Amino acid sequence: MTRASAQDWVDDLLAGDRRTLARLITRVENRTPDSHAALARLYPHTGRAYLVGITGAPGTGKSTVVNALTRTLREREQTVGIIAVDPTSPFSGGAVLGDRIRMVDLAGDRGVFIRSMANRGSLGGLAATTGDVARVLDAAGFDVILIETVGAGQSEVDIARTAYTTIVVDAPGMGDDVQAIKAGILEIADILVVNKADRPGAENTVRALRAMLELGHRLRTNLHHGELLARPASPDASIYDFWQVPILKTIATEGEGLGALADAIERHRAYLADSGLLVERQRAGIEAELAARLREALLDQLIRQRTPAALEELIERVLARQLDPGSAVRMLMDGSA
Repeated sequence: MTRASAQDWVDDLLAGDRRTLARLITRVENRTPDSHAALARLYPHTGRAYLVGITGAPGTGKSTVVNALTRTLREREQTVGIIAVDPTSPFSGGAVLGDRIRMVDLAGDRGVFIRSMANRGSLGGLAATTGDVARVLDAAGFDVILIETVGAGQSEVDIARTAYTTIVVDAPGMGDDVQAIKAGILEIADILVVNKADRPGAENTVRALRAMLELGHRLRTNLHHGELLARPASPDASIYDFWQVPILKTIATEGEGLGALADAIERHRAYLADSGLLVERQRAGIEAELAARLREALLDQLIRQRTPAALEELIERVLARQLDPGSAVRMLMDGSA
């Protein structure tokens, strides 16, 4: 794909060509220079899909919940794009395609598109290009985009900056009824799901989660950005999000409880729209993304301006304790290195 043909790719994608969709996502993941033109042309066609994040500790059944939720949404005549962020293979650098294998029964549905992505070492449970891939699926016309994270635990908070509704999946028998709380991801949950609810201890897990939710009000997620703009809060603006987080029980392998989960997503979507929080979340997400892209671009530019020998010499001086890391960074910034 070249810049001259980017419009052709966009036209084919908007016309529903699945092969173009798959090939463009591959180029976006690999960050090929010619993918930027296509993304720029696609951007005006985005903003219609609703992004739902699914996270939680490994072993809670996130992929099974995604699979069952997709079937429920399809029964409601909604099209679904799925981004399953998998751990990176230490050998090939690609995704360990466990999610694609588990979702094979959805593969023949034209209203569903599944893409497994390697996180490629990115922290926070998402790959660096997850947002761009979601935009491609958005422009392709999918109604709902489900983003399943790696399930890495306490760094699993980036999903709250990307998705509009965040579902945290827990399960009984994980060794600790408050594991999700200890992992630091309970506070990002818009919906809590206790999956594998037919197992012993499910009610104990529900009670533990409910007790923690009742300890206090949730702060609004969008207040935690502050990466580019230091805007003082309006005196009339509440710092709390008064959405009552539901705790739902599911048995995803049997399809039980997924209708209630789909209903809860719709209720939260309506709440965000009516309260104005949807626009705030979108704004905070854009700000966080711009900050991340700016850091990456500035670092790349700075490194390109220094020769490998100069950088190696600086590293050796820090290693020999002749220079501290802070001073080394300042030398790189002011050009004295």
